[in-house]
Amino acid sequence: MTIYNLDKIFKPGSVGVIGAGNKKGSIGHALLRNLQKGGYKGEIFPINPSHSVIGGLNAYPSIGDIGQAVDLAVIATPISTVPAIIGECVKAGVGGAIIISAGGKKIGQKGREIEADIKREAEKGGLRIIGPNCVGVISAGVNLDATFASQTPLPGKMAFISQSGALIGAILDLSLEKQIGFSHFVSVGSMIDVDFGDLIDYLGNDPDVGSIVLYIEGVTYLRKFMSAARAVSRVKPIIVLKSGRSAAGAKAAASHTGAMAGEGAIYDAAFRRAGIVRVDTIEALFDCAELVAKQPVPKGSGLAVITNAGGPGVMAADAIASFGLEPVRLRPETMSQLDEFLPPFWSKGNPVDSLGDATPERYRRAVEVCVSAPEINGLVIVFVPQAVCDAADVAATLSDVLRGKSYPIFAVLMGSESVEKGRDIFSKAGIPTYETPERAIQSFMYMNSYARNLELLQQTPPKLHHKLEFDKAGAAAIVTRALRQEQAFLTEMESKELLSAYGIPVNRTEVVASSEEAVHMAREIGYPVAMKICSKDIIHKSDANGVQLNLRGDKNVRETFTRIMADAHAYDPKAEITGATIQSMVDRADYELILGSKKDPLFGPVILFGMGGIMTEILKDQAIAFPPLNRLLARRLMESTRVYQLLKGYRNRPPADLGRLEEILVRLSRLVIDFPEIAELDINPLILLGDRPCAVDARVIIRPSEIPSPLHLVISPYPDQYETTARTRGGLDIFIRPIKPEDAPLLLALHHGLSRESIYHRFFSPLKTFPRNMLARFTQLDYDRDMALVAMDQSQPEEKMLGVARLMSKAGGIEPEFAVLVGDACQGKGVAAALMEHLLGIAKERGMESIWGLVLAENAHMLALARKLGFDISKVPGEAQYKLRMNLKSEN
Repeated sequence: MTIYNLDKIFKPGSVGVIGAGNKKGSIGHALLRNLQKGGYKGEIFPINPSHSVIGGLNAYPSIGDIGQAVDLAVIATPISTVPAIIGECVKAGVGGAIIISAGGKKIGQKGREIEADIKREAEKGGLRIIGPNCVGVISAGVNLDATFASQTPLPGKMAFISQSGALIGAILDLSLEKQIGFSHFVSVGSMIDVDFGDLIDYLGNDPDVGSIVLYIEGVTYLRKFMSAARAVSRVKPIIVLKSGRSAAGAKAAASHTGAMAGEGAIYDAAFRRAGIVRVDTIEALFDCAELVAKQPVPKGSGLAVITNAGGPGVMAADAIASFGLEPVRLRPETMSQLDEFLPPFWSKGNPVDSLGDATPERYRRAVEVCVSAPEINGLVIVFVPQAVCDAADVAATLSDVLRGKSYPIFAVLMGSESVEKGRDIFSKAGIPTYETPERAIQSFMYMNSYARNLELLQQTPPKLHHKLEFDKAGAAAIVTRALRQEQAFLTEMESKELLSAYGIPVNRTEVVASSEEAVHMAREIGYPVAMKICSKDIIHKSDANGVQLNLRGDKNVRETFTRIMADAHAYDPKAEITGATIQSMVDRADYELILGSKKDPLFGPVILFGMGGIMTEILKDQAIAFPPLNRLLARRLMESTRVYQLLKGYRNRPPADLGRLEEILVRLSRLVIDFPEIAELDINPLILLGDRPCAVDARVIIRPSEIPSPLHLVISPYPDQYETTARTRGGLDIFIRPIKPEDAPLLLALHHGLSRESIYHRFFSPLKTFPRNMLARFTQLDYDRDMALVAMDQSQPEEKMLGVARLMSKAGGIEPEFAVLVGDACQGKGVAAALMEHLLGIAKERGMESIWGLVLAENAHMLALARKLGFDISKVPGEAQYKLRMNLKSEN
């Protein structure tokens, strides 16, 4: 089922209500009232008590008639009757259903069974369902109000999706007071079918939706959710309030990483990776909703404040500082213009304190100067009631000046009844209003973080300096042996062997079983050495006094071995103790870090980075990210910690080799991508000495995984299975592979080498270069939904891109569009044919039913290739274009 079946829910031609009657005060009556307000006839089909299915009403003797009458069925009957109703709706050809009925899984096992029956009946005919246990749906563009809410929102471009029906009512009420318009209201309920991922995809493709606001209690199908959010957030702001930040799930963790990677932190990392703005309170959700509904996204953090009182100006400056920023510094030109009309004792800076006797005219002139100042990216207007000036007069004077500006402007009117009329004037003019400077600043900063995150997401990651090699077979042998022996905890030796197989540097570590073996190995490694207990049953070795450092002689080693074994037996008499490990000793590390991974039951593996050592859980300086990582994402992960400032060099400490750390994080990411059996992994500490990193302690927990790689990830990794080599009919040896984010410079070089004709043939316009957002869209793919293959010249020592072919799918779609581009020098030499043949194979493998593309009539090369490959070619009426289409369904 594709998300585009949702049209039957959000854009139905007609609606039927299946309920217990039309008695005033009933849900059925409220549904009909709201539907009829929007112009829908809203027939009601009551339950016939004498039948197990829907009974008759007037000309509707059976539910079969519903299919002839409606696209959308709104069901408000006891939950136990719904499976049969859905089954008959499918037979009748109803396209969508909203199940208002309460119950379902919330009432226990019986309810879960009913929901399973509902879903099974719906899947028989591809009927899409919202609910059960929901308030319904409002779609302003078609005047659809299929809810039992008492009020209808104003039209607008913001969509609100909520897992809480009660919050729907609260937001609805607030929106009318604040003059906030909405395109959609969706109460998702239990989400047995349509979920957040489906809705983000659908609304993200709706041109009448400008932003999406979510209230989430839990997410289903996380990979789909992340895929949808990553795609849509690049073009539309998504704001989320996720309830529940409890760390209870981390209490049972056996590693430092497991203990520190709690649910709240993981959701934070997921939203950040997806480009979503997370707010922490209902108040912040309301405030951000008003801002995105009425104002554009900021293009920078340069915020100016105009006030008629010094105290609130200081409060605003403090609020800005709490986010690590300062009020924007005004240019001399801006200061001079303000000096022309402000009193001599104005603040001479930002915040612009126009003093307590400021009139509406003085406000207007200050605002006109600020909105014209290029250094300003946002403007806060603060008003405190004064005897000489009325809030309504200020609002009326400024409304026309502020309307339609290119950056966000909002007003803070401090007070109650005396400023209420001013708030109303501003709201009607599309200017958000707040009661305090702090709330206004917070809303701006949330949206600024969206803009900043979007900018970061569009950056091109640097390439690694060399190709990474991995001993996957060696690592697999370690993991397989542990699973076969039902050994959850790898020993330190095994853990380090696993890390070493993926190129993560470890110190030399040898297992010894006696004091004499310990002395012999210490001499071989060279003093000083470290000694640690070796037992799969003792996880935190320091707790058992099982870590001894700086051992400098034979006697010291003998005595320590005896003591460490005795302490371990005393700590856990039942522990199986292999012996001890002797390790090379690093005298003094420049830095100690922790790197790790935890397999979250919902999100799959997450990567942790932070300050390491025995104090790591107390200092709590760590950050979380999701695999796959590239160099840019690895750097962003490091930048999210306080220790990063030290790693850049501090006082007498040298800077760390950050590029090497990026590589280690990328290697760790690849390890947990390849082995879903890794439940937890700790490297603590990873010691840095000069430019040499070294893992001196490691701990890995292995458990069976029912989900194979890479399906255990929430973000699709680079699909190296599609890499191949080919020789074209023109004799070119090429390497075909999926495009990578790091390929942006190569794609630009290909484009800059094209003739005007080739550019026009591909883009149908004279596109001189790629804007950054377009370049990011072309190279930073979600491989679950799109695919782009590049042909690389194998005859050149430096990488050179010869051509690119891509499939572009709407989410859940089975008929993707294709496009192909080849450099002028390689046209006619079989590069396009090789790319397209490989691309068609991928489309068939993914179950696509057909692919299509548009070609200009003058593009003879592409039309000839299309004929050769077997495309159906048809003229587009009224255009100098042909549509190419190939049916793949019969060949799958």
